[in-house]
Amino acid sequence: MAESSGAPITNGPGAAAILAAAGGCFVLGVLALAADAVAPLAGALKVWKPTGPLSGVTDVAIVIWLVLWFVLNRLWRARTVSMARVNLASVLLFVGGVLLTFPPFMDLLQGK
Repeated sequence: MAESSGAPITNGPGAAAILAAAGGCFVLGVLALAADAVAPLAGALKVWKPTGPLSGVTDVAIVIWLVLWFVLNRLWRARTVSMARVNLASVLLFVGGVLLTFPPFMDLLQGK
């Protein structure tokens, strides 16, 4: 059996990746709803005309995901964090993001 090097194993970088991905999903949902509800925002998010505002929504969500991942990784790189809390927050953010991109739920929120 190999001897351990004595350095503690941390879960911070993995937790940062999980939470950042869920945060990116939630941002995508919020922006999709907002672009559908607010015409000036939809116009501002049109990066590529054939796809409409969805091109900007996904671009912004990807940038937010990467920034979240970078920041959380820097904060947690040498820490052990509670995976139960990270997983709960991640599931809630992911479910929220999925619901916000689901047309019947979006229509319900917009009163359509």
